[in-house]
Amino acid sequence: MDPLSAAMKIAGSGLEAQSTRLRIVSENIANARSTGDTPGADPYRRKTVTFGEEVDRASGTAIVNVRKIDTDQSKFTTEYDPSNPAADAKGVVKMPNVNMLVEMADMREANRSYEANLQSIKQSRDLISSTIDLLKG
Repeated sequence: MDPLSAAMKIAGSGLEAQSTRLRIVSENIANARSTGDTPGADPYRRKTVTFGEEVDRASGTAIVNVRKIDTDQSKFTTEYDPSNPAADAKGVVKMPNVNMLVEMADMREANRSYEANLQSIKQSRDLISSTIDLLKG
């Protein structure tokens, strides 16, 4: 496989990985206040994404992939809200372990990585087009 096609393959795998990361971050943000259904029940648990590397057999290039989507095992915070259906006998509710600042930072980083991969694909396509134009020339 030629280097430009390999670069597009690598950037494409990065696009897929960052797209998955953005989806998980969005899910975490959407559930940042999701409590359990019954008194004392656990609330939504933050999800995390782990990336891995594998060799694409067709091209021989190392590409990125999503190795695992897991849950963050950090402790839940608690709030006093006796009116909440998930409140225990003392009126305390377990809240999700989602930190909005962390999620926004992850979203920004994933977005920038996605844009960088997209720009790499555009540059590779432009170089391929230029090469074809030179060969026609």
